[in-house]
Amino acid sequence: MFMLKVTDLSTHYGSVKALNKVSFSAEQGKITTVIGANGAGKSTLLRTISALVKPEGGSITWKGRELVGSSPEAIVRSGIAHVPEGHAVISQLTVDENIRMGSLFRRRKFAQDISQATQEMYELFPRLQERRTQLAGSLSGGERQMLAISRALVSRPEVLLLDEPSLGLAPLVVEQIIQSINELCRKTGLTVLLVEQNANTALAVADHGVLLALGEVAADRPATELMADTALRAAYLGY
Repeated sequence: MFMLKVTDLSTHYGSVKALNKVSFSAEQGKITTVIGANGAGKSTLLRTISALVKPEGGSITWKGRELVGSSPEAIVRSGIAHVPEGHAVISQLTVDENIRMGSLFRRRKFAQDISQATQEMYELFPRLQERRTQLAGSLSGGERQMLAISRALVSRPEVLLLDEPSLGLAPLVVEQIIQSINELCRKTGLTVLLVEQNANTALAVADHGVLLALGEVAADRPATELMADTALRAAYLGY
């Protein structure tokens, strides 16, 4: 079984140490969540894995292949897709055009294959199919998040890096998005690395949890154990 393995990963922003010798593994076909307070280094971790930030040291491997030193484009082509926080879409393009933009990084680009992958996204998020000809800029925040995730998934990645999908969204919309990702993971074997400030939401759906505090791993356990550890939550998450 393959794993996304992070070993002694360190990243700096100038003199500020954002990640300090972070180590953990994300198992294939499972949801691993990275939780922690604001400033813990969660988003920096995903940006480092996807080569948007260069690490100072450490190793990142997928299927035994070293990823440190690769370009962001090479990371995508290796089967790793990143959905940054903020529901980023191209406002001037339609829903359908946004989704098809993700196919630029597919290893197979036959028209029939792309159409099938696009249809799968509409089945995952039916609301998008209802709005497929609308401009993305006219969508609600929840719909834009669904669209950003669909654009990443249409490339058929093996690993999905999902950064703060609940940010600014209503609880019911968050539940729908998280459950859709959960079902896709269980059905297809997609590996998900979920960064989320809402620890309860993340731990409820995850198989494993990694707690970051000030750029370091404070806990690395099955999600059910982290959920049950009230002392740990109180110390690091404030509830």
